[in-house]
Amino acid sequence: MMGPSHALSGAASWLAGSWALDHFAGYEQSPLAVAVGTTVCAGAALLPDLDLSGKVTRNKGGATVARTFGVFSLFVAEVIEKVSLGIYTATKLSRDPRRTNGHRTFTHTLPFAALVGWGTTTLAATYGKWAVVGIVFFMAGLALRGLFDEWAERAGWLIVTLCSAVIAFLTAANLPGDRGYPMLGFAVGVGCLVHLLGDMITRNGVPILWPLPTGRRMWRMVSVPDNLAVRVGGKIETIVLRGAFTIVALLAIAAMFAPGLLTHLELDTWADRGP
Repeated sequence: MMGPSHALSGAASWLAGSWALDHFAGYEQSPLAVAVGTTVCAGAALLPDLDLSGKVTRNKGGATVARTFGVFSLFVAEVIEKVSLGIYTATKLSRDPRRTNGHRTFTHTLPFAALVGWGTTTLAATYGKWAVVGIVFFMAGLALRGLFDEWAERAGWLIVTLCSAVIAFLTAANLPGDRGYPMLGFAVGVGCLVHLLGDMITRNGVPILWPLPTGRRMWRMVSVPDNLAVRVGGKIETIVLRGAFTIVALLAIAAMFAPGLLTHLELDTWADRGP
C-alpha cells in the first residue's frame, strides 16, 4: 500500500485498540497518551519502508517516507536498505532469487517488528522522558509525511522537521516525570505489524514467515490470491480502505472522549425509524 494508507491504518488501529482496552479492560488513557500513541503508531506504520533508499546527495528517489527529513532520512534509508540486503544475502537458500536491493526483506518481517518494539521500550525505560521526546519527534515526522503526503511534499522536509519538533516540544511540556512508557514500544510494534498486513493484501506480499524456511526458500513472499489483491494506488485502496480507516478512527475518538455524542446519534437514528 501507499504511505497515506499505511499511516491511516496505523492511526486507526491504535485508536480502535485504545477504545477496546478502555471499554473491555477498563484501561483508561489520557487524551495526551492516546494522541502520542496514535502518532507513534501511525509513524511506525511507515517505518518498514525505510528500506527503500534513493539518491542521498540529490534528495531524490526512494520511498516517500525516506525523504521525511531530507538527506538525513535518505541516508538512514540507504543504511537500512544495505543492512537488509546483507541479511537477505546471508540467509537466502537455493531457490531464493538474487537481489540487488533490500526492499521488502528484513524490515518487512515479524522479527523486525518485535526488535524495534523492544528497542523502543528499552530506550524509553532507560532514558525516560527525553528518550520519549526523541521517539515522538522521529515518529511524528513519519506520521506527518504519511497522513499529509501532498502537503508534506509541497512544504518540504524542513517544514516537516520543524512541525515534528513542535509536536515533540509540546509533548515534553506535558509529559509526567520519568517513567517507563511501555506502551510506546507496543505502538511501534503494532505499527510495523499493520504495515506488514497492509502489504500482504497487495500482489507483491511480504516474507512474513522469515526466518522459517519453506522448501528451499527462506524469503517466500506471502500475499492474498491475485484475484483478491488490492492494486496499489487503485480506487479500492485510496477510496474504500482509506475511507474505512478514517471512519474507524473518528468513531473510536468519539467513543472514548465523547460517548454522549454517540448515544445522542443512536437515539436520533432510532427516533427516525419510528415505532
